[in-house]
Amino acid sequence: MEYKLINHIGQIGVPVKDLNRALDFYKEKLGLSLLFNTDSMAFFDCNGLRLMLSLPEKDEFAHSSSVIYFQVTNIKDTYERLLNKEVTFIDEPHVVTKMGQTETWMVFFKDTEDNTHAFMSEVQV
Repeated sequence: MEYKLINHIGQIGVPVKDLNRALDFYKEKLGLSLLFNTDSMAFFDCNGLRLMLSLPEKDEFAHSSSVIYFQVTNIKDTYERLLNKEVTFIDEPHVVTKMGQTETWMVFFKDTEDNTHAFMSEVQV
């Protein structure tokens, strides 16, 4: 039997410039559950995946994060609701691929720390 080195992604770290501002965005606007926070970090639960927001310890870590793709059930509804919460979107929901009877839709947005993320939804057509 082959040894499995990696089981799953346990946590994703997102660098922030202003922790309180980012806490408000991820908790109040995106609706993620805050697990706990310190003076320099905050931890959220996203359906079993932990999201860590942190102030960079050194200048070399003070850069934008990787794109996080948040899976949603209804991308158009999510887009409309978050527009009303003044979330800054880069584009509008659009189809990125179609495989058989399934379309994958995405829309990209910025958090308060200028990180780019996306919502994605798979729609049966």
